Amino acid sequence: MAALFRAETSMSKAVSLKSINALSGMDARLEALEKLEELVDEVVAEKKRHRANVALKRAIQIWRKGDHAGAARWALRATEEDETHSKAFHVLAMSLERMGHVHKALVTYERAFQLDPEDPELLINLGLTAWGMKLTEGAEAMFRLYIAAKPDSPLGHNNLGSVQCDLGQPDAAIETLRNALQRMPHETILWNALATVLAEEGRSEESVVFYEESIRLAPDFARAYHNLGYAYQHLGRLEEALEIYDKALELAVDPTEVRECRHSRSICLIGAGKLEEGFKEYEIRNDQRFRAYLHHLIEAPQWQGEPLAGAKILLVGEQGLGDEFMFANIIPDVLAELGDKGKLQIAVDPRLVSLFQRSFPQAEIGTYDDRTLIDNDGNKALRLIPFAAKQNTPDFWAPMGTALQYFRKSLADFRHEAFLTPDPVRVAEFRAKLAALPGKKIGLCWRSMMLGAKRAKYFSPIDGWAPILQTPGVSFFNLQYGDCAEELARAAAQFGVTVHSIEGLDLKDDIDGAAALCAALDLVISAPTAAAATAAAVGTETWFVTAGRTWPQLGTAEYPWYASTRVFWPEKFGDWTALMPEVSDELEVWASDAERKPLVA
Repeated sequence: MAALFRAETSMSKAVSLKSINALSGMDARLEALEKLEELVDEVVAEKKRHRANVALKRAIQIWRKGDHAGAARWALRATEEDETHSKAFHVLAMSLERMGHVHKALVTYERAFQLDPEDPELLINLGLTAWGMKLTEGAEAMFRLYIAAKPDSPLGHNNLGSVQCDLGQPDAAIETLRNALQRMPHETILWNALATVLAEEGRSEESVVFYEESIRLAPDFARAYHNLGYAYQHLGRLEEALEIYDKALELAVDPTEVRECRHSRSICLIGAGKLEEGFKEYEIRNDQRFRAYLHHLIEAPQWQGEPLAGAKILLVGEQGLGDEFMFANIIPDVLAELGDKGKLQIAVDPRLVSLFQRSFPQAEIGTYDDRTLIDNDGNKALRLIPFAAKQNTPDFWAPMGTALQYFRKSLADFRHEAFLTPDPVRVAEFRAKLAALPGKKIGLCWRSMMLGAKRAKYFSPIDGWAPILQTPGVSFFNLQYGDCAEELARAAAQFGVTVHSIEGLDLKDDIDGAAALCAALDLVISAPTAAAATAAAVGTETWFVTAGRTWPQLGTAEYPWYASTRVFWPEKFGDWTALMPEVSDELEVWASDAERKPLVA
């Protein structure tokens, strides 16, 4: 107890000896320690920033090589080294966006912006990401903020004009870009953007002048050459387009730009009738890095032209109903190549199974199942073929269009015959219904169901079909899928003509029924749509009404893929006013002489 007491006493005495001077000295020592700690923190922070900068530099180097997943890993490492490094988050966001992780990219851009709200470049990338997510109004707001921060930079005006075009405001887009060009006439990207807005509005001829000015200002601007080639292609100047595409490829450095240009060039080659080279180059769509690449989860190797006799091959439909119909043109050739001992599997849209099974009874017909996978490399569009798996796996597989390079090397390889067989019972039923109306029976389809601002230029509204609708001595039937009741009512009110619809027939989902109706008609007149492809594939005479020359014409005035077709297009792209009377005149002549084609057996 005494010892304890003494200790407590001496402690109390020690405390009582403290003075103001003693306390001040301790405070001074603490202040020195705090300063030293701050200095150490600064050194640590500098080391963290240095390590982050090293990682970030590596990320940028890898980005420039086109490895966005690798760039993301290094940028992420930079953010882990220094969580206050706005530039590291910026590069990470850019990488995530290119990989398809657009939602993660948007959040990461926002983090970078929180760290450095004075960086206007983040506004541009935030806007671009929002634009990629179809948040066009948000993108427009970001680009306006960027313009406010950097009014003399062409980037903001370029992107604002482009997004206004996407919003269906072409006049506003043109005004934005025109005003910017008045202040910055030397900026090549603004001339390119203005030309692109005009081209998207169907004013390809005008766009050429502005693309050429963009190239004059920057002779090594590959994108402008690419776009100019695209404009020439729309104008039907295919040989000139090919020359320009070649120049674009000569100049292009970015791998994405090279792939896009090669794809555009392949379509141009096919459209010019240079089929052997064109269909071979068209395989660029199967490059895993191509923007529209579809990953097929199939265990078998992809067919590269190996002999097929006695083999088992799976052909997979691609790119929508229209192309599934058109590319099915090669199925009889594949069956012949396989021989009696070979086996053909065909994966198509579920709506086509019954029609294809009837048309190709010796083949196994199934469906594909489309999914979206999100992994470390981004979002992937996947196509699964459940029926062609495990014990039923083929020896080879190929997208249906891949076979074209082997079986369609020239126009002489197209047989001009029907290759799909509609249900004969339903055809007979439809013919009985149609017989109640006078004259020749004509099916009409005037637009795609997917009609956004950019696609509208390829289709005339039904109002523009007035000369055709007023043709005497014929009866018209609706093949337009989707909701078109208002358009049909408008046509009836304006022109006094009824376009008859078949009650109970779902033209969108009952494709077998639509095919039977088409076979019961004498003629189909249509924009280039799935309805036209259906009619043509079953052998009904089909007239395609297009805004300009189209690549499936293969350099001709028809669609050689099918039995009996004609293509009508105006001299000037999208000049429906000049085109429709011409089609009407041809229809009057046709209606007086036509004979019904026999049902395809």
